[in-house]
Formats: sequence, C-alpha cells, structure tokens
Amino acid sequence: MTTEAKPPPDAPPGEPDLFTPNAEPTPSERLVRVDGDKGVSLAERVTAGLHRLSYRTALHRIRLRGRFPLKLLAVPADPVPGDVAAGERIVRGRLAFAGHNAPAKTVHFADPGAPAAWRDWAHSFVWLRDLAAVADRRTGSAVAEPLVARWLADHNDFNATAWRPDLLALRLMFWTAYAPYILSSPDLVYRSAVLNALARWARHLDRAIDRLPEGPARVTAAAGLIVAGLVIPGVEARLARAEALFERALDAVVLPDGATADRSPITQLELLELLLFVQSTYAARGRKPPAAVLAGFERLVPALKSIVMGDGGVGAWHGGAAAKPGRIDHAMARSGIMPRPSRSTSFGGYQRLSAGKTLIVVDAAPPPQARAAAGAHAGTLAFELSDGASRLIVNCGGSSVPLPLPVALAAALRTTSAHSTLVLADSNSTRIRPDGALGRGVEEVVVNRQESEEGIWLDLAHDGYVRRFGVHHRRRLFLSANGSDLRGEDIIEPAPGRRLRRRGARAAFDVRFHLGPGIEVTPTADGQAALLKLTDGRVWQVRARGGPLTVDESVWIDHDGAPRTTRQLVISGTTTATGAASINWSFKRAGR
Repeated sequence: MTTEAKPPPDAPPGEPDLFTPNAEPTPSERLVRVDGDKGVSLAERVTAGLHRLSYRTALHRIRLRGRFPLKLLAVPADPVPGDVAAGERIVRGRLAFAGHNAPAKTVHFADPGAPAAWRDWAHSFVWLRDLAAVADRRTGSAVAEPLVARWLADHNDFNATAWRPDLLALRLMFWTAYAPYILSSPDLVYRSAVLNALARWARHLDRAIDRLPEGPARVTAAAGLIVAGLVIPGVEARLARAEALFERALDAVVLPDGATADRSPITQLELLELLLFVQSTYAARGRKPPAAVLAGFERLVPALKSIVMGDGGVGAWHGGAAAKPGRIDHAMARSGIMPRPSRSTSFGGYQRLSAGKTLIVVDAAPPPQARAAAGAHAGTLAFELSDGASRLIVNCGGSSVPLPLPVALAAALRTTSAHSTLVLADSNSTRIRPDGALGRGVEEVVVNRQESEEGIWLDLAHDGYVRRFGVHHRRRLFLSANGSDLRGEDIIEPAPGRRLRRRGARAAFDVRFHLGPGIEVTPTADGQAALLKLTDGRVWQVRARGGPLTVDESVWIDHDGAPRTTRQLVISGTTTATGAASINWSFKRAGR
C-alpha cells in the first residue's frame, strides 16, 4: 500500500486550502492484520466438548469433594453501582433482562424459551448488584435466598451452561460480595449448601480454566479463582496459581497499549470493572493486590479514556455500544488513574483528534482476528464526532446491549454501510462470512499524522478493496485548531502493481455520515450542502464536492439496546474507467 503525497484538493471558492500541512511529516504507521485466522478450529471445539462430557462423570464429582467451609473469610465490596430501575423490578418479583421478563417465584434459570443473554445474566447472579441498589439486607435476602435455593436445587451438579467457567466465576464473585443477601437464613442446611457450592465451584474452576482459550472469559475465570482463594476457607492454596493464571490471561487480552485483542471499548470497560472487583477483594482481606492488577489499570484506563466521546460514552466499535452515562467515569475514578489524553493520543488503532469542543475518534487499524472477536465490524476508516456532549457523527451501533436485537439488524450493524465511511459497490471492506466471522479484506492500514498551530492532519489508507476491485480507499482529514472546521477527502485510487479488476471500473460508491440522535437536517436545494441542528441549538454546515449529497434514513442503538431512528448524509459517485474517484466534504460549526 502507498500513501505518497498527491496534489491537495482545490479549496471551495473563497476558502483557503487547509490540506497542505505546514509541519514536518511523521513516519508512517503500518498496522497489519494477521492473515489466515479462521477462528476456533473444529479440533478445538471437539476437544472442548469432550471435556464437558468428562465433567458429568462420577469421577469429576469425586474430584470436587473437599473441606466444607463453615464461613467466608471476608465479604468483598462490589465497586460498581447497581441499576436502580432493574433492582426495583427484582423487588417486585420480576427478573427482567434482554427482553425476557420472568416471575421470580417460578423462575426457570435454564428456560429454553428465554434468550441466551437472559440465561447468562440469570445464572451469573450479577443482578444481585441491582437488587442491593434498592433493597436493604432484610428485604433483599427475602428476594434472593429463595432464588439461590431454587438454583441449587436445579443446577448443583454440572450443567454445560450454568457451570460455564466465566458464568461460574461471576456467580462465585457475586455470591461472596452479596453474602449478606444470600446467607442471612437461619437454616443451617441451606447455609451449608451455599458454602459447599462455592468451594466446589472453586475446585471445578481450577481444573477447567486451563482448557479455556485465550480471551475475556479466561480472564473472568481466573478472577473468580482469585476471589475464591481469598475468601473461601480451604481454597487458599490455589491463590498463587490463580494469580499467575490471571496475569497471563490478562496479558493475552490487554495489549501493551491498553487496547483489547477484540478492539471493543466495552470489553475494555468490563475488564476494568473486573479488575476493580479483584482489587476490592484483596482490600477486604487487608492485602495488597498483585502487580498485575495495577499494571492492568495503567494500561486500560489511558486507552479507554482516549476513545471516550464528549458525552462520556464510547463509539460503536467492533460490537461495542454506547455505555450508560457515568459508567466509564466511575470505573476510571475508582481505579485511581485519571489521565488527560492529548489530542495526539493513539491507542489500539484508534486515532483521536481533539480541538476546542470537537472530538473525533477514527478506526485507523485493521479489524481484529476472528479468534479474538466473533462480532467484529467491517468499519475501517470510519469516524465518530462529538461537539461537546452532543454526538454529531456516529456509527449505527453494536450488539453489546441489554436488549436483544433482531438477527437481521444485528448483522447489518457490522457492515461497512452502518459506519461513517466510504462504501464501494455496496461491499464490505472486510468480508463477513456466513458463520459470522470476518474473512478477507482489510489486511493493512497506513497512517500518517501531522500537527501544527493550524490544526491536525490525518492521512489514512486501507487495502480492503484491493483483492476484489484492485483499488485502495484513502481518507484525508483536517481538523482546525479551534475545532470548528473539519475537512475531508475520500479517494479511490488504483493499487500500484495491481491489475484493475473489472468490478473496480465504473463502480458506484457512497460516502456515508450517520447522524447522532436528535440531529435535525435541512438539505439545500442544489444537493451540495445541508445544515445540521443539534439538540442544544448549535448548527453545523456541511458541504460536498464531487457528488450529490442526499439525506436518508438511519438507525442508532442506544445504551439500552433500543434502536432509535436517525438520519444519514450520503455523498454518491462512480469511479472512472481507471478505477479512480475523489470526494471532498467539510463540516463547519456556525457561530460559536
């Protein structure tokens, strides 16, 4: 791939050319995706199935025997606040999540008619956090203890879903953190059953964790084993092993720059909250956490901060979705690390451009490997833009939300068209295979960044369309020093040394800008511009050159998982017989 300089685009009449930087160019950064990754192999799936079968045997039940704990050594404090609305529903006797509303008195934790997300949520007992947000110990235990007893009656022996290592680890963590809500009963038989279950889970985790593939689930399982070693009598001997497993699992998921292997901001946030829980458990025992916990904070927090938008949430990147207001700020504050990202911050393949009230985050790296991310997006070179707390340009959303999305919508959110970038011939820049894994497409992204007193220049190119069309997509951005002027150019150019594919000549393309919720659009009569009015009254002017600008329907998924109808700006064009094309556009804030 090449990013050699080309003549800058002509400035619109009466406006200066802002694409020619008066600064020394920085060295190119080349980000390469590992080729040939096919996800988890058939052999690995078969092996995992055989292990699950072995857990059902009498031999495994014998291995789980051991000392019966009489009490917990400590009760860790949950560092993450619960959801009040969800807690109120639970107090009223409803276990509602992922669109499924089950009565607590007759709940069936393995209900085949419930969404998989609900079953995971119910089995994990993370909902105890929400219950505790609204109920004191007396009220809460009256709700929680019958549910714990029901769970033990149905799932005390191995079950592939209920005993899945990450769910089991979460259940262990939340039963210990909310022990006052599930161990207030004077019934000694019930109390013994709860404590014995915790000890058996720890022994099972100790055997199952080595067979887990690298990923967030392995980190969660190791965290659960650490909590067990700290608070359950008879499990202390496993603590040193758990700490070593946790450090290795965390290092495999959290890269040196703080990004996660799946490149999802929500994964970063969930791991940060998991680290906070582990830290809280050490504090409950009066012990200092291992160095891996602090190292995890020091990597995760700056990386997460670098992609937080003006409203305190994150963009829709690789399955991630908007986070609830305040959740990210709370987690970062509890970590004790509060970095102030500079506008030149670049973590995990995301470029951040910040000036005045304007903040832009660009996906400037190839998609993650299939093994690392089952729900990754084909949105390379897409960007999101916020003006203060208002989201102006967004991507449509991700699937990491409480409410389940229709299958067709969830699949559509992963496509290139659902992102604010260029789409050639209505094709994804990286293929999405029938099994949901990402196939061939973007293998390399080249990044050049320059800064001066005038502003920030970003020159990007990806090779996602080279195999099929013989062309590169190049995107050039300029953000003025005061943040009121964003200029862009999207270029389709033949790949050097490549024979132009027939489909790459005279191919239609669209440059899409999905608008945030509540943005009012007024297009001009000539089809070359539009006015965008934010919810607080601020106005941005949009201009396009090289193709007509139209307004179309779009959708944005909010933090609750609700699809919200929005609009999108679309600049359309067709490549020349040589496969080349260029579209210029600008966003300028009107007034203040």
